[in-house]
Amino acid sequence: MSCRTIRMWYVRELSCLDSGSAMELAGYRLGQAKDCLKAAENNMQAGLYKDALNRSYYCIFHSIRAVLALESFDSTKHSGIISEFHKSFIKTGKFDKRFSATIRQSFQVRNRSDYEDFYIVSKDEVIQQISNATDFMQAVTEYLTPPPPQ
Repeated sequence: MSCRTIRMWYVRELSCLDSGSAMELAGYRLGQAKDCLKAAENNMQAGLYKDALNRSYYCIFHSIRAVLALESFDSTKHSGIISEFHKSFIKTGKFDKRFSATIRQSFQVRNRSDYEDFYIVSKDEVIQQISNATDFMQAVTEYLTPPPPQ
């Protein structure tokens, strides 16, 4: 595995991880994503729709970071994480192009929900976001799961 150095102030350079360590980090981040998805579902059931949107976004975000762990890439900016995933995994066809819209929509809705004072969230919107997060996390889980030995 070769390490690449990216010299931008907002990018965190992960030390060169061997493949085992990278997979451990990816697994840890995927665990964070699963916890966020569970929290989103619990928040929805409790009627905490803004919190459910937030957690469903973070499910997607941590899932992306799980994949990027294999590339030794991290960033302090959400936009940097999303941009790198799009460039390295969606444009290359490693992930379905429909996930580009899923990620973009989730990011936008989470920002509006978190930062706009009077943003109103419907239960239907939350159900859709949780469904999108579930689909994306499943695709990431499949990507990170090694094929069975033959």
